[in-house]
Amino acid sequence: MKDATDLPQSLLVLGGTSGIALATARRLIARRTRTVWLAGRPSPALQSAADSLRRLGADVRTVAFDALDPESHVETLGKVFADGPVDCVLLAFGVPGDQAHDERDPLRAVRIGQTNYTGALSAALVSASALQTQGHGSLVVLSSATAERPRRADFIHASSKAGLDTFTQGLGDALHGTGVHVMLVRPAPVRRTGLITTTPEAIATSIELGLRRGSEIIWVPGVLRLLMSALRHTPRALFRRLPI
Repeated sequence: MKDATDLPQSLLVLGGTSGIALATARRLIARRTRTVWLAGRPSPALQSAADSLRRLGADVRTVAFDALDPESHVETLGKVFADGPVDCVLLAFGVPGDQAHDERDPLRAVRIGQTNYTGALSAALVSASALQTQGHGSLVVLSSATAERPRRADFIHASSKAGLDTFTQGLGDALHGTGVHVMLVRPAPVRRTGLITTTPEAIATSIELGLRRGSEIIWVPGVLRLLMSALRHTPRALFRRLPI
């Protein structure tokens, strides 16, 4: 396992108000990170997130970023990389949607896909290109365990994450040997009830460990990998009847 000197000194967060992203930033600041860019739509919440990290001793800057405006991504993210080396990009934005409503409103469903997949695809490609140009860095992408097999209760959101999951694996293969490390994170749902759940802090801990190990795919919690492997091979007729 690598030591703390291999953790990022600089971090770009795409989705600057994400609870998971902020928990990860706090953990990395406590270890080694000194410069953080929080990218997101300008809002009091983004400013509050920046202030909370500044109190931990980091140099924090906010960046106006809109996942639904991919035409702006090259310019917006290019300015960040022009400001100095970025050791790690954490792609953490996304919307969960509301399955019951989204099924009846195709435009709402499309917006989920545009945010979680096409917006993320654009931001990841721009970031990966910049990391490759500078010759080093990690791209950490938050997927979801639901990407492995969609449930009736959330298949619209799951389909967008499945697309992002597949894309990230391919991007990791494409960048292998370039000096750019791509890590895919598949967490359980962040909530209090359910078969298997997790917390932002647990995901942050796993991300740190994954960065130290140079992991390509991590599951949070680790037992989720075994569960999803079983569910992936469960016959469809039986899967429909499971209380999940």
